Amino acid sequence: MRRFYVLFTCFLILLCLNSAVARDKPKPSGNKDKAEIETLFQQYLKAFNAKDTNAIMAQYSTTDLFVFDVVPPREYPSWDAYKKDFEALFAVFPGPVTNKLSDLSITTAGTMAYAHNIQTVAFTGKDGSKFNIVVRVSDVLRKVKGKWLIVHEHVSVPVDLATGKAVLQSTP
Repeated sequence: MRRFYVLFTCFLILLCLNSAVARDKPKPSGNKDKAEIETLFQQYLKAFNAKDTNAIMAQYSTTDLFVFDVVPPREYPSWDAYKKDFEALFAVFPGPVTNKLSDLSITTAGTMAYAHNIQTVAFTGKDGSKFNIVVRVSDVLRKVKGKWLIVHEHVSVPVDLATGKAVLQSTP
């Protein structure tokens, strides 16, 4: 009988330890977070295609944003600086714009996430000329007060090392 109590007590201890370990493990974010982030990117695309700078910037953190973009300067260390970048972009290309997003990948972990995608953009210049570019975008997102926001973004294009020139129409 004593052996039964010892085994039973060991079983209870193991059960409690397992429960404590499971409780302390960070819980993976579920499909809800990914769906919210997908919605963020859809809102971004809608705003970009409408050239609505305020709606674009609503997807970004106002307090701790840092961006590397394909155009100078090398970096945009704040929300205000990046907003000016979008305003300048749309001033150079005042005609219709079409941005399509593909290959979206999202990984979440608690209140942090990272994503990457390919954006194919067709701009129209002042004279009606067309400018097309394919960019690679990587984002780090943070969930702040229940809302996902981009806190770091890196936009790039591949470079042909033989010529030193950007490859603006990249393909896999």
